[in-house]
Order: sequence, then C-alpha cells, then structure tokens
Amino acid sequence: MATLPAFFKRTEALRQNQTEASTRPRAVRAERDPFQLRALPQEDVFFYCKKIDNSRLVREADPQARGACWSAIGAACVILALLTGVAAPSVTNTLAGYKLESLRAEQRRLYDERRTLQLEEAQLLSPSRLEELAKKQNLVTPQSGQVVHLEDHNKPERAELMVK
Repeated sequence: MATLPAFFKRTEALRQNQTEASTRPRAVRAERDPFQLRALPQEDVFFYCKKIDNSRLVREADPQARGACWSAIGAACVILALLTGVAAPSVTNTLAGYKLESLRAEQRRLYDERRTLQLEEAQLLSPSRLEELAKKQNLVTPQSGQVVHLEDHNKPERAELMVK
C-alpha cells in the first residue's frame, strides 16, 4: 500500500514524462518491406584462405619446457612409487591369505590320508589277519630252541672298535 505523498510524487512524474514526450521530436521510422528477408548473422564477415609455408621455420629449443617435462616425469615416478608402497602390503596380505588357505586345505587332506593309512595298517597288522596269513602259508609257532637272539649292537665296546 502506497503512502499519500509517494502517490502524489508519482503522478507528478508521470505528467512531466508525458509533457516531455510530447515536446520531443519523434523519430521517423521507415516502413519495412514485408518480402525482404532479414540479414543472417555474421553475413558481413568474409574468410579468406591464405597459403602459409612453414617449411623454412626451425623450432627453437625451450630450456624451461625441457625442465618442466623432466619435473613431470619425476613427479609421476614419485607418485607411482608411493602408490606401489601403499598397495603392496594389501596385495601381499591377500596373496598370503590365499597361500595360507591352500596350506590348510593340504593339511586337512594329509590328515585324512594319514587316518586312512593308519586304518589300513591296523587292519593289515591285526592278529586275526596275521593268523589267517600264517595258516595259508603253513607257518607254525616256533619252539623254544629255534629262536636265536642276536647280540646288541649298541654296546660301547663295539662303537669304540668301529671308531678306531
């Protein structure tokens, strides 16, 4: 909502603009041809193709560019070394985990094989099986005079003789 003094100032300004507009000369506007096309953008710009021969030019060496190139190569090598240092422990841990798991699988396999072999050995060395094999081969229990006990080879005298 406008205040009363602002309303009066605005109406006075409108009246002044109308009086100025009526005193100003109006620009004469040319009437446009309805069949004429409007101008295209950049229609007044012309491009010329000029042949340029740069075969005689020799490129001048820029010592600053060479130093910047070596600096970029050095920075890339440092970044590569840092990334390798950061990634190496995790890769090593992963590979060690794979190796550990394969060793555990091999250990389980060997335990199973050992149990199987112990079971087979127990079956082969069972007294009932040995008696059965002895009967098939006509073996009998030896009599008391048929058993000969050999001397013990672990005697120290024997060892001394072997050393000399």
